[in-house]
Amino acid sequence: MTFNTFLRHMREGFKNVFRNGWMSMASITSIIVSLLILGVFILLVLNVNSLVDEADNQVRVNVFLELNVEDSLRETLQSEIGGMPEVSKTEFVPKDQGLEELRADMGEGGEGLLEGFDKDNNPLPDKIVIEVFEPTTAPFVAKKIEALNEKHQEKPILKVKYGEGTVETLFKITRLIRNVGFVFVAGLALMSVFLISNTIRVTILARRREISIMKLVGATNFFIRWPFFIEGALLGAIGSLITIAVLFIGYGRLEASMGQDLTLAMFRLLPLSGLWFQLGSLLLVLGILVGILGSMLSIRKFLKV
Repeated sequence: MTFNTFLRHMREGFKNVFRNGWMSMASITSIIVSLLILGVFILLVLNVNSLVDEADNQVRVNVFLELNVEDSLRETLQSEIGGMPEVSKTEFVPKDQGLEELRADMGEGGEGLLEGFDKDNNPLPDKIVIEVFEPTTAPFVAKKIEALNEKHQEKPILKVKYGEGTVETLFKITRLIRNVGFVFVAGLALMSVFLISNTIRVTILARRREISIMKLVGATNFFIRWPFFIEGALLGAIGSLITIAVLFIGYGRLEASMGQDLTLAMFRLLPLSGLWFQLGSLLLVLGILVGILGSMLSIRKFLKV
């Protein structure tokens, strides 16, 4: 195909978009509605996954030590735990610090429960707090740490806690949320392709006589297809750009309003600055591809004259 022929196809594609005003509007509206539903759900899934990841990252393994464990033994034990490939960080929390943290966590309503406990009368043991690279490895790491007790004659470990039962349930729920989100996004994407393709097919159906005439005067299938491909790409691009603008303006306002509302401030949305390029590019490419695909599938039937 020569450059002049390509320019001719481009001009025809642009003209067709405006020439078929109402049908083009119907196609663009279909693209906007479909991509808007898909975009909203993708944003929802991304934010839910962010909350799930945040919950996963709160998983800690707490190693409570026996009373009067020597500093040298404690440092050795902490070093052994820190050397495990699953462990990202270890922190020693002395019992005095643990009492202060417990008092702060309980707030004003729980002060009475801790009355009488101080530095000289502290019921809490020292502990080592462990963070892991992958939260799902917490139960495995806990067992490995418990096994270290057999390595030392003094048996320095009193107990190891990681929220057994609760953590496993959390992992099951987060896995379910991710899988359901993926299935819904995939289903909405397929539904969008089907809806948009059918709308474009109606557009081309209204011009079947024009295609038949072009075939009768000797135009090749390749020559006929190109303006429709360009038209489909333009319809997809216009619909995608409108969708992106509506979606991000709405999301930006929602993000701002949630930041100002104290009751919703704890539910932080993912920042728009980290989403607009990736999601915008995805919706734009998807809109163009669906427009081209819809034209391709729809025009094939009418080329058999």
